[in-house]
Amino acid sequence: MLTIALSKGRIFDETLPLLEAAGIVPTENPETSRKLIIGTNLPGVRLIIVRASDVPTYVQHGAADLGVAGKDVLREHGGANLYQPLDLEIAKCRLMVAVRAGFDYEGAVKRGARLRVATKYTDSAREHFAAKGVHVDLIKLYGSMELAPLVGLADAIVDLVSTGGTLKANNLVAVEHIYDVSSRLVVNQAAYKLKRAQLKPILDTFANAIQHHHPV
Repeated sequence: MLTIALSKGRIFDETLPLLEAAGIVPTENPETSRKLIIGTNLPGVRLIIVRASDVPTYVQHGAADLGVAGKDVLREHGGANLYQPLDLEIAKCRLMVAVRAGFDYEGAVKRGARLRVATKYTDSAREHFAAKGVHVDLIKLYGSMELAPLVGLADAIVDLVSTGGTLKANNLVAVEHIYDVSSRLVVNQAAYKLKRAQLKPILDTFANAIQHHHPV
């Protein structure tokens, strides 16, 4: 049995065509089904639906043989015991620093002010500000990051931005780019050796599909 870990939303939607190219079609849609284990047209392949930030953990511990996880999640997780053979170039966005419109971020940084930063991505944020020599107090949040600067919880946020629409709607502006994010295929190291015959055709198909869609 081959188990593939995916998260709902953009990653699931954008992985579907790659799975189809490999001849794998889910029997149910996770957006409408409440099931967390979803069968496919192939008796030996199933999907498990987990939170995006949990994908590397399921794969690392062998509860899933492979999965799809964003660079943001992998950076926070550390990627131990995972092969990361392919950047699937899907679910693209950017990790950015954003502040309330009118907040003088540059000035605060120049003055050496200590900034309060709300984020889910504490490791990436800590690394970014340390490299700039900016002192920060990090406040860990799990969602609705945009609210933090509006109600005085934080001076800035570090969050994923795709279109920028959510920032704009909440009167926030992006002031700094930390890194680009796309989703990678992650494979359990033991499965890579033991289930190679089953995995290799999938990896090859994914690689071909990416090349086909994104010619270098």
